[in-house]
This record gives sequence, structure tokens and C-alpha cells, in this order.
Amino acid sequence: MSPDATTGAHYRKAHFLLSTPALSQAPADDGAEVAFAGRSNAGKSSAINALTGIGSLARTSKTPGRTQHLVFFGLDDGRRLVDLPGYGYARVAEQVKRQWQQTLEDYLHHRRSLQGLLLVMDIRHPLTDYDQQMLRWCAAAGLAVHVLLTKADKLKRNAANQALFKVRGGLARLCPGATVQAFSAPERSGLEQAHAVLDHWLGYA
Repeated sequence: MSPDATTGAHYRKAHFLLSTPALSQAPADDGAEVAFAGRSNAGKSSAINALTGIGSLARTSKTPGRTQHLVFFGLDDGRRLVDLPGYGYARVAEQVKRQWQQTLEDYLHHRRSLQGLLLVMDIRHPLTDYDQQMLRWCAAAGLAVHVLLTKADKLKRNAANQALFKVRGGLARLCPGATVQAFSAPERSGLEQAHAVLDHWLGYA
């Protein structure tokens, strides 16, 4: 059995709970949950599917911005994973984008059960304006953040290391205490490190 299969056992229990555009309709604010956020096309859904080992759990699409709701997945004992609306490229009306932005900010600042945020960035295009805004919100909310630099398989090792160095510098400025790693869903690299972060936040460690 591979290391990621062992460390990720809890997450293979993930199952769909509900999808809602409104925080008021979310599951009861108790237990513990970890949210995933990221710019559309950054590979957020693929990362969720890789981390849970369930290929069809989070919807993947070639159409940017398909996730337009808060999507809750149950684990066990009141633990949840949450897929937040993608931001950036979504081809929707400005009013809808503003509504998403307000919902995201409210969720990050007021959700008591939220233990941490996995922020997904394309390693080739990290720290976009949207990413930086998300980091500022998390810093203001005192929320723990771990960055997944996805699509690491698209870069050679030296370029990937340079991207890591750049993002670490940005995190120190925007959200001190946040951590970062390279990640590739197709190659299943970085799973063990990401699982360790999830385990710590959700109380499995």
C-alpha cells in the first residue's frame, strides 16, 4: 500500500452532503471542517478528488467557474470538507460575482467550525490578485492557510522550486504563518504532506 493510501484513509469516506449558494443554508456550524478555495482553472476539483481518492467527488469541468455554490462533503464525527466557489475566470454577471465574494468573506470570517483553508493556485500563475485578496481575508480572520501549488508536473524541478520561493515570500507578507507545497493531482505527488495538514486541522493527527 502506498503512503498516501495509508494517510488518506479518512478522506475516502467523503460523501456529498449538500450544495447551497447561501451560508444560511449550510450544515449546522459545529464539528470541524476544512475548505478549499482557488481561482477557476487552478485545479481545485482535481485536488479534492486526488486527496479523497474519489475521482468523481468534486465536479471537474473545462468551463471555468462551474462551482457556484458552497459544496459540503461529510467525513465522520462532524468533520467536513467544503468546496468553495471558484473565482476569477467565471463567466457570470458581475452581480453574481459580488454575491460570491460576499459569501466567501462571510464564510471565512464567521464560520466557527472552519479550521483551515487549502488555497489552490496554479504553480505557473500563483498569487493572482484574487489569491492575494483571499489571503488578506484569511489573515484578517486569523484563519490557518495551506497553499497547494497545483499542476507541479507542468514545470521542471528548478522552476517549481522558484515558484515555491516566490509564494513563500508572498505569504510572509500577506498571511504570516501560512504554508505552501507543490502538488500534482495526475502524478499524485504531494498527497502525504497535504493529508498531514488536513489531519492536523480536523483532529485526526
